[in-house]
Amino acid sequence: MRAWVLGLAAVFIVSACGLQSGSAVPLRVGPGSIRPVSELDGVSITVGSKDFTEQNILGYLIEFALSAAGAQVRDLTNIQGSNSVRDAQLHGQIDISYEYTGTGWINYLGNETPVPDEVGQFEAVRDADLAAHGIVWTDMAPMNNTYALVMSAGTAKETGVVTLSDYARLIATDPAAAATCVGTEFNVRQDGYPGMARKYGIDVGTVHKQIVQDAVVYQATADAKQCRFGSVAATDGRIPALGLVLLRDDLGFFPKYNAALVMRKSLAEAHPQIADIMAPISKKLTNETITELNRQVDVEGREPAEVARDWMVAEGFVTAR
Repeated sequence: MRAWVLGLAAVFIVSACGLQSGSAVPLRVGPGSIRPVSELDGVSITVGSKDFTEQNILGYLIEFALSAAGAQVRDLTNIQGSNSVRDAQLHGQIDISYEYTGTGWINYLGNETPVPDEVGQFEAVRDADLAAHGIVWTDMAPMNNTYALVMSAGTAKETGVVTLSDYARLIATDPAAAATCVGTEFNVRQDGYPGMARKYGIDVGTVHKQIVQDAVVYQATADAKQCRFGSVAATDGRIPALGLVLLRDDLGFFPKYNAALVMRKSLAEAHPQIADIMAPISKKLTNETITELNRQVDVEGREPAEVARDWMVAEGFVTAR
């Protein structure tokens, strides 16, 4: 049996491997897998992801694993925005993806208060989403891509800021010294700046805040000219690469955002082996692991599909034939 990666993933990998354009890349289950190679022979599965580095990597991990197990995979990674991916899944255009527990609980299910424990948050969103929408959550990874604020090491030394409470006090005493760059979603989401401001007693009217594209935040904060603080995803590879310092969420505002496999109930029931195939992969996705994979894309300029495939091969989950 030969498994094939379809769509954009194939284009990226063909380029990385130096194969002729339009060729497919045959994979097979590797020694790190716990499932036989023919588990999903001929099953058509559409994989989706959002449109940022980490999500693209996670989407390709699913594609490689399921393709190696025999599935006919359709690539719908890189969809713009969380709500678009969610709608596509609810309407059956996407079969499977990685989603974050906090996003599901707050943004999709409309809860205002996160569950502070990672496992508890996963179980809460798992049970509620299945009951309300027939969406199955499984295979939670240890990685927690929560929102965070960062600053440069120089800003930390100059201001003495360590925690978000320190940041709130700085805004109250010297707003200009706390100029902050925020991404567009973080600026409006209740699990972003508005909710954080309420939790920490920040007067949003006094904040020197600039709304910028997420990708701009990292370098702008490192330079500490346009802004001295910035909103980030905690597992972004640019944080260690630029020497940025995470502010500690001392009041525990930000929800847990563990990545977990999300699929429609019909697929999960028809092919329970999917969760078994993905379980050992999710288990290895720690913060350190995903941050390094993100760094290879955002700092070194590698393609997400190439990075995902190399990691899958290195871990023994797939082998190239």
